[in-house]
Amino acid sequence: MRSFSEFDPVALTVWFFSVTGVAMFCGHPLLMAISLAGAVLFFAVRNGTKHLRSHIFFIALFAVLALANPLVSHNGATVMFVLNDRPITLEALLYGVNSAAMIVGVLYWFRSLTQIMTSEKVLCVAGTFSPKLALVLSMALRSVPMFARRAKQVSDAQKAMGLYSEDNIVDDLRGRMRVFSIISTWALENGIITADSMTARGYGTGRRSQLRRFRFTAADGVFTLVTLALLGVTAAAIATDSLAFTFYPRIDIAVSGTLGICGAIAYGALVLLPIFIETEVSLRWRYLQSKI
Repeated sequence: MRSFSEFDPVALTVWFFSVTGVAMFCGHPLLMAISLAGAVLFFAVRNGTKHLRSHIFFIALFAVLALANPLVSHNGATVMFVLNDRPITLEALLYGVNSAAMIVGVLYWFRSLTQIMTSEKVLCVAGTFSPKLALVLSMALRSVPMFARRAKQVSDAQKAMGLYSEDNIVDDLRGRMRVFSIISTWALENGIITADSMTARGYGTGRRSQLRRFRFTAADGVFTLVTLALLGVTAAAIATDSLAFTFYPRIDIAVSGTLGICGAIAYGALVLLPIFIETEVSLRWRYLQSKI
């Protein structure tokens, strides 16, 4: 019994990029609505009533993006009203709403992605395709907090020496430039030391091995196959124009034939797949608790 976040990082990556890839490159309003609703629902299932500020920010962002397009673009045949001698069209407004749904939905998905895909999982995925890339990422992830701590130490030392004696912008900029110069020199020196240390330990002289803390199980394989199958049906519907939508000059919607309907249903199932898993795990856990 595993929750969605406990699946193999490779399987999770395939699912995340499948969902967001369709949302970013299709543009059909039905798929955008499914993506946005699924993203918000998945985020709410994982976090409950937390992150209220994030929801308020996304609502405000949605409103701004939706209203910005009709104010900038005046294409479309259906004029709702005229503002400052510029027509505000229904097509431009709906296009802005659709674009806002796409952007906010993708941001919600990536917000959930950052919660699930820890740095260790990211390195696992990178190491699967390129061990050298995983090494570079691990060193970069290690260097960022290390440089931040070092910069704070240098800044505190300069304050103790009285180098920030004048309380003005010029003195503050000079102090920050000194810190940046010291940190840059230290980073270059640290890079040379790290390279010499890796050479002394025999890096690059033999075949590289990889430590995997995550095991790709049969359940991960089934999950990945289901994800790719649903993605394939959706992609086939999009490629054959069975899921087509035109905003300009007039709204023309098309969900034609069985393939278009199957593509929309497949994408809905793909979006709701982790919610099904989380719900099943929660119900099973409650059932086991009731048996105690």
